[in-house]
Amino acid sequence: MQVKSGGRPKVAVVRTTPETVLDDYGRLMRMAEYEKYLPKEKETALKINISWHTWYPACSTTPWQIDGVVRTLLADGYDRNRIHACHNRTVVVSAKRGEVNNKHKQVVVGKYGLENVHLYEPGEEWVRYEPKGKMLVLPEIYPDGIMIPKRFFGENIIHLPTVKTHVFTTMTGAMKNAFGGLLNEKRHWTHAVIHETLVDLLTIQKEIHSGIFAVMDGTFAGDGPGPRCMVWHEKDILLASADQVAIDAISAKMMGFDPMSLPFIRLAHEAGLGCGDPTEIEVVGEDITGIDWGFKGN
Repeated sequence: MQVKSGGRPKVAVVRTTPETVLDDYGRLMRMAEYEKYLPKEKETALKINISWHTWYPACSTTPWQIDGVVRTLLADGYDRNRIHACHNRTVVVSAKRGEVNNKHKQVVVGKYGLENVHLYEPGEEWVRYEPKGKMLVLPEIYPDGIMIPKRFFGENIIHLPTVKTHVFTTMTGAMKNAFGGLLNEKRHWTHAVIHETLVDLLTIQKEIHSGIFAVMDGTFAGDGPGPRCMVWHEKDILLASADQVAIDAISAKMMGFDPMSLPFIRLAHEAGLGCGDPTEIEVVGEDITGIDWGFKGN
């Protein structure tokens, strides 16, 4: 179970530059007190997002995002042998092509020599899981049982999303980053009830992971019918938080959306899985008062 802290949830927001981005990731993560939430004796999975096997700004996890996070973990005493990247397979995107074209593998394996896991490959066991918390839709969608990667039990997970819009959820971020990793290839069955699905997945994450943290890259932010067909904007913003609902809420707010009008954020907030109301979130670092990028999403 994830370590919990008292008081208001904290979201760190830092403005960055190409020259300082790797150092800025360290500053960002420490500002969000990430070590409180990720026990060093546990395995730590870096959940990489590949929304397109072609590189496109704001679309997928950035190489400097991975680099900055790994560099910070190692500097702060996390064991290199207990850190690994993980990828899922999607119906329309090749993770194997994507990790090369997006320069993920070059950082994970080439620069740091970390284990690089593709969750769908032979040898990666998926097991049936019976959630303890209330489920909204998953048991009906998967009547034969919810199958999740066995390796996730007792691991820390760091989600590495970007700031962007999405055709199904208006915006996408930390909560939807769990979608590919926790559900198998039949997960497209859930798109009709995607908001409820994301809430169920956060419930499961909180039950199985030893710690959950999100580091979001907004150096480029995407607007339009994402996660691929977007108009990108250079925003030079980084976000981090242990509260998956809160980081999505602050990202949504900066994009110009009312977070509590987005069903997955509101439902997660009402279920007590995190905080979706920006007035109840402590934002540290950059002053985001008045920021509204005017994104339209779909």
